[in-house]
Amino acid sequence: MKKFTPFIVVGAILLIVVALFLSLAQKKQMIVTLENPNKLPINLEKDKYQDAFCGMVIKDLDYAAQVIRDDGKSWFFHDHGDFVEWLKDKPFADRVMIYVHTRDTNRWIDATKAYYTDNEKTPMGYGFGAYEHKKPGMIDYETMRLRVLRGETMNNPRFAKFIKEKEQKEEK
Repeated sequence: MKKFTPFIVVGAILLIVVALFLSLAQKKQMIVTLENPNKLPINLEKDKYQDAFCGMVIKDLDYAAQVIRDDGKSWFFHDHGDFVEWLKDKPFADRVMIYVHTRDTNRWIDATKAYYTDNEKTPMGYGFGAYEHKKPGMIDYETMRLRVLRGETMNNPRFAKFIKEKEQKEEK
């Protein structure tokens, strides 16, 4: 029996290693980027895509966005502020198409044609929700983008207070 003990130990270790690799291979792999030759928005499935900026899983589409480079490579985001931050230092930033999922029509539209609220509870706390139809108090794409870059988001306590005070004045 002593002759076989080393073989049994080695065999058990091999079985454990194989089982470990098989279990890792079966884990769901998140999609961070895709090749998208038609350059149109992809219908995202919840819990399958990962935000390219913060790495979190996209659990719902309320504040989702897609950035598609001119060669068709696509990245996905679960908060509009994430794609703005992510794009700011990309050399190809001027050669992309950005689509946002709208809260009012549940469609993917060109981000530059959307209207944005600035006071919503979003996944990363930026506060910007995209809408296809404009309502009073909404801002355009460029204003939203600049506010993110300047830190004028709901993550900034001073700005959040300013927005709440503005809303209270408008209610009166």
